Amino acid sequence: MGQENSLPLVDEDTPTQTLENRSVEAVGRMLKALEKRGEEGERGERVVVMTGAGISTSAGIPDFRSPTTGLYANLARLNLPYAEAVFDIAYFRNNPLPFYTLAQELYPGKYRPTITHSFIRLLHDKGILLKLFTQNIDCLEREAGVPGDKIVEAHGSFARQSCIECKTAYPEQGMKDAIREKRVPRCVDKACNGLVKPEIVFFGEQLPAEFFANRDLPTQAHLCIVMGTSLSVQPFAGLPALCREETPRVLLNMEQVGGIGSRPDDVLVLGDCDAGVRKLAEAAGWLEELEALWARTAPEKAAWRLEEVRRAKEEEERKSNMTADELMEEEVAKMGREVEETLRLEKEQHKWLEEHYAGKRAAMREQNSWLEEHVGGKAAMIGTEGTENAAEDGAAAVRRDSHPEFTEDSGPSDEKVMRPVDEDSGGGLGHVFPFLAKRSSL
Repeated sequence: MGQENSLPLVDEDTPTQTLENRSVEAVGRMLKALEKRGEEGERGERVVVMTGAGISTSAGIPDFRSPTTGLYANLARLNLPYAEAVFDIAYFRNNPLPFYTLAQELYPGKYRPTITHSFIRLLHDKGILLKLFTQNIDCLEREAGVPGDKIVEAHGSFARQSCIECKTAYPEQGMKDAIREKRVPRCVDKACNGLVKPEIVFFGEQLPAEFFANRDLPTQAHLCIVMGTSLSVQPFAGLPALCREETPRVLLNMEQVGGIGSRPDDVLVLGDCDAGVRKLAEAAGWLEELEALWARTAPEKAAWRLEEVRRAKEEEERKSNMTADELMEEEVAKMGREVEETLRLEKEQHKWLEEHYAGKRAAMREQNSWLEEHVGGKAAMIGTEGTENAAEDGAAAVRRDSHPEFTEDSGPSDEKVMRPVDEDSGGGLGHVFPFLAKRSSL
């Protein structure tokens, strides 16, 4: 299986065996056909999905291995001997606190499922999801509504917790309380008193028996969708290779991985997973349904997206009924409005600048007038040459002649000392800059 990673991409001229062609649109039509066959009474559950941390990053959960933003790159504050130690069972036995500190950030309930999680739920609702294999421990698939019996959590998850010694189950609420309080829970059997942890697979532990019991399911799939994974950790990385040669494999990922792209019916949708599932849903005619399903995971945040999709669909239908001349005329009118809006904004900007600098010039004139009146030639006009020296001399003159509350020490440090202001002076800065009292808006 490891050899498939090095296989070259299939030649563009190679014909497909199952899909009409290697495109998102062809995959969409296949999804629609699988849905229809299920509705007609034929056996459904034909799609196997395989996911990694990349489907959860848009929810705010960091992946593990990104060099600067990944989970391992941000564990320095825990003072671990090496980043992976937080998930090492031997290290956990000696020092479980770092894991429970990290668990506060990862525990379910803090993050909202992404639209990619809702897409998997939609496959289940359509009756075509055979099984979801996930490397993720965040339980967002469950929160999106994918039933537990449809999920194989290859690396475990926060869904269950137990004693690492006697394997006795630990209550969910007790685990929530322990993680919130950064407290290490112990076995409910006091005679055991072993450490408790979520049933996440640590380094040094075996994968769940459920993974091996379902490992051959990809051989039964009519379609395989792989999303957000580097396919770098075995045995999970070998799952896509188990699909039959004629089974289309669709990769939604930032880069090509796992040899996917080497078979005639492999389709690469490189880029953001959320954008990729929207393309698939649109190709299958499910986009509006998908957006509505996702909106239910957080109605106040996602309703706008559903409205956006509805308006886009209406606009597309409206334009489909227009002639080429009408479309051209509308585009020209749109460009004209955009030019007018640009000119209007430029005009408003020029007007604001003129008013802004006119106000500044008026303030400078008023300040100059006040200096002439009170200093009598001891300071040059502000805004003319020699401003800095004149301003310093003028300020000193103001302090000496007009404001006896200031004194200057003639000692070596030339330190300036301010005496307390008299209570009847009115407070504020008026006793220092009287012209401010005239223009309270400055």
